Amino acid sequence: MNALTRKIPTFHYEKSNLLRLVLFTAVFDLIFINLYKPFSSLTWYPVSEFKFFLFSSLVILTGVLVVAVSRLIMYYYTKRHALNYLQYAGWIAAEVFFMSLFYTTYSMYLRPEREVMEIFAESTENTFLVLLLPYAMLMLYFSWRDKVQKLRMIENDKNDMGGTSAVISFLDANGELRLSVKRGNLLYIESADNYVRVWYLNKGVVTSFMLRNTLKAMEETFEGTNILRCHRSYMVNFEQVKVIRREKDGIYLEFGVEKVPDIPISKTYSEKVTHWFMCYSS
Repeated sequence: MNALTRKIPTFHYEKSNLLRLVLFTAVFDLIFINLYKPFSSLTWYPVSEFKFFLFSSLVILTGVLVVAVSRLIMYYYTKRHALNYLQYAGWIAAEVFFMSLFYTTYSMYLRPEREVMEIFAESTENTFLVLLLPYAMLMLYFSWRDKVQKLRMIENDKNDMGGTSAVISFLDANGELRLSVKRGNLLYIESADNYVRVWYLNKGVVTSFMLRNTLKAMEETFEGTNILRCHRSYMVNFEQVKVIRREKDGIYLEFGVEKVPDIPISKTYSEKVTHWFMCYSS
């Protein structure tokens, strides 16, 4: 698969990380504009350094609204669609364009004698710096943090091994260990907006635990295991699945456990899931 068409990791559009990106970009840009003085900002206000700091704060916060709106749209868009690296690069390019347009408009208002294209070219160059530098720093941080979480999960699984019965560890969106379940006791995982509900057997009783995380993150975590996504709202532990049943209104998974509902399989996942079930069962 082409590297540009690969899906970006889900941590890029987790709600908490999107908020961190907006806040960090705002702080970084405020420091940047006061040290580097881009966008010909020294000509904006014939005032003291302190007043310049106050005025530039308003300008930066207004400009960062472009990022905030963009990332809000991304948050809701990625609830139904996955972004690949090429699309993500295009998204960032659009942010650079619109923020450059904002600073060009602002500069033209303050210095109408300058050429529009000259100002736009300068604004684009500086916007690349004020956006791509904090973005690159945060991408490295998010990637490092994600690897640390996964290594911690693997280490916890190793430490909790009991004979041949492995333990599955569930981390929240902040990387904190919240729940450990024996693999054979896990039933399914259900999406609940920015949370997931983990359903499992505890002393033979069906029990649930609410965890602040996303099903997309869970899907990435359990990639290559027998815990598969079968629906927009469900992931299932196929060690517990007994029957796949086709009805007029769709395909369902049966667990054979009392009080556990049949889980639907959506068309998107039906071929992969049924093929995997047949291979695993044999």
